[in-house]
Amino acid sequence: MKPKIGELAPAFNVAAVGGTYAEGARVSLADLRGKKVVLVFYPKDNTPGCTVQACSIRDNWSQLDGKAHVFGVSVDDVASHQKFIDHKKLPYPLLSDVDQELVNAYGVWKEKSMFGKKFMGIERSTFVIDAEGRLETVLEKANPLTHLSKLLEVL
Repeated sequence: MKPKIGELAPAFNVAAVGGTYAEGARVSLADLRGKKVVLVFYPKDNTPGCTVQACSIRDNWSQLDGKAHVFGVSVDDVASHQKFIDHKKLPYPLLSDVDQELVNAYGVWKEKSMFGKKFMGIERSTFVIDAEGRLETVLEKANPLTHLSKLLEVL
């Protein structure tokens, strides 16, 4: 179940890589208090839709940097994230949620279907958390092509 706007955002402590985080660093929501936090949940590194979304954030980084701590989040491991960051020159960190702590806490781990096959995966969603740690905005089922403009509107 997804947390609701106005509620305290679910706490986390997961591995981060990229941006100002060295490989193997951990980041927690508590460490980020005092500034907005944006969690951009996406299905998988280096896939077409995820690459479009990630590169859109990269290409418009100057409009986001300084407004919030922005993190991409998927269940890919740190090594996969590092390759994605290096390949696409992403200026922001990615959180590795291999234990599915975040995707479950934020209610984005869903049954999906592709070519008639059902599987579990991340529903592309973005959560904006205010400086006090409360959920401010949720962009559900985000479209990779329009995600950035909607995010900029709410920031």
